[in-house]
Amino acid sequence: RVWITWLCGASSRQMFALTAARAARLTRTTACPPTSAVARVLIPAARSFAADAPEKFDLIIVGGGPGGYAGAIKAAQMGLKTACVEKRGALGGTCLNVGCIPSKSLLNNSHLYHMAKKDFAARGIEVGEVKLNLEKMMAEKDKSVKGLTGGIEMLFKKNGVTYVKGAAAVSGVNEVSVDLMGGGSQKMIADKIMLATGSEVTPFPGVTVDEETIVTSTGALSLKSVPKKMVVIGGGVIGLELGSVWERLGAEVTVVEFQSFIGGAGIDSEVSKNFLAVLKKQGIKFKLGTKVTGVTRSGPGVVIGTEAVGDGAKEELDADVVLMCIGRRPVTPPGLTDVGVKVNERGQVLVDHNFQTNVPSIHAIGDIIHGPMLAHKAEDEGCLVAEMLATGVEPHLDYNLVPSVVYTHPEVAWVGKTEEQLKADGVDFTKGKFPFAANSRAKTVNDTDGFVKVLTDKATDKLLGVHIINAQAGELIHEACLAMEYGASSEDMARVCHAHPTLTEALKGACQLATYGKAINC
Repeated sequence: RVWITWLCGASSRQMFALTAARAARLTRTTACPPTSAVARVLIPAARSFAADAPEKFDLIIVGGGPGGYAGAIKAAQMGLKTACVEKRGALGGTCLNVGCIPSKSLLNNSHLYHMAKKDFAARGIEVGEVKLNLEKMMAEKDKSVKGLTGGIEMLFKKNGVTYVKGAAAVSGVNEVSVDLMGGGSQKMIADKIMLATGSEVTPFPGVTVDEETIVTSTGALSLKSVPKKMVVIGGGVIGLELGSVWERLGAEVTVVEFQSFIGGAGIDSEVSKNFLAVLKKQGIKFKLGTKVTGVTRSGPGVVIGTEAVGDGAKEELDADVVLMCIGRRPVTPPGLTDVGVKVNERGQVLVDHNFQTNVPSIHAIGDIIHGPMLAHKAEDEGCLVAEMLATGVEPHLDYNLVPSVVYTHPEVAWVGKTEEQLKADGVDFTKGKFPFAANSRAKTVNDTDGFVKVLTDKATDKLLGVHIINAQAGELIHEACLAMEYGASSEDMARVCHAHPTLTEALKGACQLATYGKAINC
C-alpha cells in the first residue's frame, strides 16, 4: 500500500519530469554537436588569462570539497560547461584532506592495534608482543588521502571539469576573481555561481592553537607521538572519534563536555546513555556538565581550568595535548556581501528551497547554509543544484532523512526523529528495541554491545526514526534510510526476508517488536 501511494505522488512526477528534461537536453546536444561542445566534454577547456577576455562558463563552483566536486562532476555530466575553483591545492575539502577520510583510516587501524593487543588472545590468536609503529600508521593514512584526492582530479578530467587552483573572491554577480596558486590572477564569468566553501574549526576565545600541544582535529590527525594524557574539549562526534583513536593507542583520555550528554546535537537520549557506558568501559573518562574556563601552557604541557555547570565547583586538569572540538563555523568567500548576498548572524548564507540566494545568479550549498554540517548532505545538495540548473526541475532533499554516524567502536547511527523530538511534537509513537546480545551474528563475532531502536507512528505504523549502536551501525542505517524515504511501515520491514545470520536481522527484530509487540528471537 505504501509503495502504490508513492508511485502516484509528487516524487514520481518530479522524477519523470527530470528524466524528460534530461532526454530533451541530450537530444539537443547530440542532434547537432558543435566541435567546441564536444571538446568541452572530453577535456578541460583552455583557460584565458587575458584581463579583457575572461573565460565564460555555464557554472563556476567555488570550493572543491564533497559538495563542490560532486556538483561539478554532475553539472559536467549533464552538459554544462563547468569550472571548480579550490584554494587548498587538493580536491576533497576538509573531509577528504583533514577530516572524515584520514580519521577513518586512524580509527580502523587503531582498532586493529587494540584488538591485537587486548582481544586476540581471548579469540585463540597468539601473536606475541604487539608494537605500535605510529609513523607507518600515519603514512597509511596519508596514502589513502593522496589516492582519493588524485582520484577526484582524474574524475574532473574524465568529465571535462575545468579545475582552477587558487583562492576565489566573488567580484560580481556573474564573476569570480582567482588568485592563482602558481602566481598571477584570473577572472572568470558564468551564468551561475555555486558557493561550496565549507567550514572551519570554531576558535576557543583566548586560546592559541599550535597544532602540536593545543590542537584542532587537523593537528590530532598528525601527532608525532602518543601523548600520555589528552584532554578533549567537546564530547561531540569529532571529539569522541579522535579521543577513541588516541585512547586505543595508549593515551589517557578525558572528555570535557558542557552538556549533560555525549554525541552532539540530534542524538537520542537513550542511545547517548548507552554509548557513554560503552566508552567508559573502554577507558575514556568524562566530565559532563562542565565548562572550560581557560587553557594555559605549563612547561611542555597544558593546564585546563574547568567549572561544573551545576554547583560551580572548579578543577584543573593537566595534559600533554589538548584537543579543541567545540564545533565548526561557515567559511564564505570574500566579496560575497559586496555583491548583495545576504547572510545571517551565524555567518550562514541564506537560500531558498532551490538553494538560490537573494542574488538570482548565485547558489549556495553545504556547511555554509542551514542544516547539518555533513559531507553527504553537501554532496546531495551539489548534485541537486547541478540537475536543477541543467533541467529546470526543482531540487528536493528531506533533511529529516539525512543519516548521522559516529565512527567509534561501536559505531552510532541514526536517521529521522528521536524519542525526545516526537514527545515535544506531541506525536503518539510505538518503540521497538532489539539488543544485539540476541543477534546470532553479533554473538558469533563476540561484539554484542548496543541495540536497534525503531520509532513508528502509533496510528499508521509509519517509520519515524531508527537508531543503532553496533560495530557496523554506519552501514546498517541505510536500509532504514531507504525504507523511510519510500514511506515504509515497520510491518513492511518486519516482513522483508533477511539473510541469516546477519546483523541486519536486529533491525527486522526491532520492527517486529514495534509492529506485533513480540520478536521471534527476543
